[in-house]
Amino acid sequence: MSQDIREFVTASCDLLAFGEPTHREPSFGRIRNEMFARLADEGFRSIAMETDRVAALAVDDFVREGKGSLDAVMSEGFSHGWGDVDANRRLVAWMREHNEGRPPHERLAFHGFDAPMETLSAPSPRAYLEHARDYMGLDLDIAALTGDDRRWSRAEAVMDPAMSIGATPEAVKLRTIADDMLTALYERAPKLIAATSRAEWSRAEIHLTAGLGLLRYHKRASQRIERDARISRLAAARDALMAQNLLAVRDAEDRRGPTFVFAHNTHLQRNPSHMRMADMELTWFGTGAILASLLDERYVFVAGSLGRSETIKLGAPGPDTYEGGMQSRITTWGLTPAAAIPSARRRADTTPEQGYFPLDQAVLDTADAVLHISDGATV
Repeated sequence: MSQDIREFVTASCDLLAFGEPTHREPSFGRIRNEMFARLADEGFRSIAMETDRVAALAVDDFVREGKGSLDAVMSEGFSHGWGDVDANRRLVAWMREHNEGRPPHERLAFHGFDAPMETLSAPSPRAYLEHARDYMGLDLDIAALTGDDRRWSRAEAVMDPAMSIGATPEAVKLRTIADDMLTALYERAPKLIAATSRAEWSRAEIHLTAGLGLLRYHKRASQRIERDARISRLAAARDALMAQNLLAVRDAEDRRGPTFVFAHNTHLQRNPSHMRMADMELTWFGTGAILASLLDERYVFVAGSLGRSETIKLGAPGPDTYEGGMQSRITTWGLTPAAAIPSARRRADTTPEQGYFPLDQAVLDTADAVLHISDGATV
């Protein structure tokens, strides 16, 4: 048992992924901050979090260049409500302080790697496509094809294929336009970068990729197939977009150092993800499964585990569970090689409202390590 994440960083590691078993226990964010500070001393120069990649550009501008204010980027630079999380605010403030006075190549970078969506809702692609259009100086009426943005963002546009926008003639035309725009963006890269900057070109590419991702997602939402399979395919599509974003982050960060990744276990685990949502049983390959198949040993995964939590009203685990076994050895929190954790019973005292996904043997068989928190209140 160890409390030093650096012991699990291999020489070949490009992406070190730290998962949390629930988004609702704040101690995981606090430990993440502590681990990232240690990793920064070992050559890590970036962190990627489960938040909208486009919105996170504002956070990166703040931590690297001091643009904007802390309040503004916490309000505008995070999706899913993560800007209200105290540990996230502390992370952003610390990164800005750390970067102050350092040369650009040594500054820490902040990336989001999520698409601009939830699994069961997705906005209009209009704003993302218009950003790229304006950067490229194109004469295209994107709004005439998207129509009212609320048609896209309402829940039924994803949940009910009959209400989906994704298969309409306008959406099909938009996908063709957006695809042509992406080709043209690369085709004209020398002139565009010379007239602006590589950073501005990259921002346009990130916006355009996000818009295309939304169009593809809405198209998948329009499929008239069995409900569980359709929602599973939407979950898979979101994770595929996450994986593509992380690969793009690594492309940008490759020469600067490895990247620390933080998200839910279900996104980062190597084995297939399973989730019960209402009366649906969902199964799909998550981001970690995709990246592990592409990056091999360059992807390292540390699964998060939790014993007790007052925040989510989670009691002590049974002694014959995976969490219970670690609870008997770990007083606050600690890291354990996954292979060293003996076989046990899957925890069954959780509820969907807690958002807690218990450890099981399939996760352990494909994880590199487990970080267990005995009691969230003690961290």
